[in-house]
Amino acid sequence: MCEEPLSHRPLLLPQDLRGRLYDGFIRAQEKDFRIRVILPADLQLQNARLECSWQLKKVLHGYVHVVKQRLQQSQNLGSFMMELKTILDAALKSTNSIEASPAPQYYSSLVKDIETLGWDKLLFVDNEFSTIKLKMEDSSGRDHVVVVRLGAGYPYKAPDCCVDLPVAFSISWTPQTNIQDIYNQVLSTLESLKGFWDTLDEIDTKTWVLEPEKPTRSATMRRIAIGNNVSITIDLDPRHPNMLPECYFLGADHVVQPLKDKLNSNVHLWDPDVGLLQNLKDILEIDFPSKSDLKKSDFTMDCGICYAYRLDSAIPDQVCDDPHCAQPFHQACLYEWLNGLPSSRQSFNIIYGECPYCTKPITLKLLNKPF
Repeated sequence: MCEEPLSHRPLLLPQDLRGRLYDGFIRAQEKDFRIRVILPADLQLQNARLECSWQLKKVLHGYVHVVKQRLQQSQNLGSFMMELKTILDAALKSTNSIEASPAPQYYSSLVKDIETLGWDKLLFVDNEFSTIKLKMEDSSGRDHVVVVRLGAGYPYKAPDCCVDLPVAFSISWTPQTNIQDIYNQVLSTLESLKGFWDTLDEIDTKTWVLEPEKPTRSATMRRIAIGNNVSITIDLDPRHPNMLPECYFLGADHVVQPLKDKLNSNVHLWDPDVGLLQNLKDILEIDFPSKSDLKKSDFTMDCGICYAYRLDSAIPDQVCDDPHCAQPFHQACLYEWLNGLPSSRQSFNIIYGECPYCTKPITLKLLNKPF
């Protein structure tokens, strides 16, 4: 018979005088699960029947044989409940958290929030109302999308928000915060980045941007064509878009070196009150090729070895220094070519050899080993 004290099973309470029916909760990993234990007429634990919530059934789905084994081996109900708790702890650690279904008020409150915001701003909502996509437009007319994932702790726990931004974004949250507040906070962040996107939009519109081909709103880098096989890569600070960005030139040394010299000698002329593109023109003393005058194909020459522009994600960024050649190559292609030449030699991370096109001397500096 099961005659252990009630204190051994603190979350179970007897429901009848004979002690055959116990009802209550079992707690594991900070979660409570409803459970009922029904003993047979002879009160033998080995023949007891368990009834539980669907959440608990789902967690213990792969552990049924273990539960039955512990039921047969336990001396009393208290020891079995401790064994069951151990099994449940292990099961919860190896599976996704099982949360109770939200109360009806959760859905009605969420629908009310969306109605207040406006259904025209809703792009998507899943069947469980746990993932919501909202569309918004900043003051410059740019479209943005925010994905809101509401966890089981909503509204007491802040939801996860995903927005395509060049800066980190986190919500200022209290249990009283709603969807409208999320929308307003995101919109405020978008407006704070207006200058950054205005600068990039001007670059994208007035110059030939070689990379990225399809920039996202979070992209801070642009590789801009200067001339045939010559380009400049800039990386902007989203919070200070008119400040001098990081600059890196790609091209043959005889073309790139004069540009570097002008950048170094004229850097004091940089004016934060003037747009970034105009500053680059003034300091480098150049005019960037216009889309109205040239085509992108005029700048995107294929690799002279593999005859392709893209090799995985790489572009031909190694150029022969001979002004009569200036043929571009992928770093990986040029490395394989030079590595196969008996006459080539390597000193530390620099390989010396002959250009595959003009046979003039060419060097390859291995920033990242291409294999």
